[in-house]
Amino acid sequence: MKITDLYAAGTSTWLDDLSRAALTTTLPERIARKEVFGVTTNPAIFQAAITKDPSYKSAIEANKHLSAEEIVEKLTTEDVRDACKLFREIYEVTGGIDGRVSIEVDPRLAHDTKRTIEQAERLWKIVDQPNLMIKIPATRAGLPAITEVIASGISVNVTLIFSLSRYAEVIDAYQAGIEKCKDPSKVHSVASFFVSRLDAAVDKQLTNPSHEHLKGRAAVANARMAYELYLEKFKNFKFNHQRPLWASTGVKDPAYRSTMYVDTLIAPNTVNTMPPATLDAVIAAVIEAKDTITPNIKSAADELIELAKVGIDLAAVTDHLEADGVEKFMSSWESLLAEVEHAKQ
Repeated sequence: MKITDLYAAGTSTWLDDLSRAALTTTLPERIARKEVFGVTTNPAIFQAAITKDPSYKSAIEANKHLSAEEIVEKLTTEDVRDACKLFREIYEVTGGIDGRVSIEVDPRLAHDTKRTIEQAERLWKIVDQPNLMIKIPATRAGLPAITEVIASGISVNVTLIFSLSRYAEVIDAYQAGIEKCKDPSKVHSVASFFVSRLDAAVDKQLTNPSHEHLKGRAAVANARMAYELYLEKFKNFKFNHQRPLWASTGVKDPAYRSTMYVDTLIAPNTVNTMPPATLDAVIAAVIEAKDTITPNIKSAADELIELAKVGIDLAAVTDHLEADGVEKFMSSWESLLAEVEHAKQ
């Protein structure tokens, strides 16, 4: 698939990966080839990068007088700042829509509104780049934080969205923030709707052979219904739209084609952030880039109804996935801090 065709169809490809080595090698090359138009990071990505990429070793050694938390903050904000600079031209050319780089607040603050707001403001000042996005989880405590951070003029990537009901609340939080913002024209946001994890959870429950045809259907159907919600809630919104972003788009089941969470989720004003292997698979695929969401919204609704009829409680599944997602990011962050502390010795 030509990424430029995908982009023309309305879906921006962002890379869900960042490391210090990539900043001077693969990332500039992908930008030059017009393969990626932004970058997302998360605690798991930084844990993998900092603990596996040897280029961080000297930086940790040079800063061993700092605490592990201070070192991690320094390393991650430096990487994100450098990535922002790489994408600055795209940011300028697209009027701030693309060329974005995201950094997440400490996942241990997922249930603390006040401290989430404080750290979002702190990270924004440290990185000090206009194309930065601060990632805030769509937890119950995260919703008012989203509103306040947006209202202060900071662009936000809302992460860990699984359910349609929570997504509706995220849109409301964004719109409330925009309404309070002194200069909303400079504020952009994406709502990161997680995809593959939903299939992984639902498929485990489809144990009856007669339900086999429903495997691998829940995630795409759920995302397509999210897009319908986006269209409905933004149709009369006069400020910048908060674009739906499809996250967790690497397949979890090797039986599924590697591009299934990309070619099924193409539509105007969307973003798809992919791990490198998925992006490369999309580039190699022979697929026509056209809107695959809007014409299939009705069938998506029917599929969710069918899943409910066979006993799938989607609300229970998505509630569990949100809690599990927060827990996994917390665990990655704790592991990273422990490994950096060990490397200081």
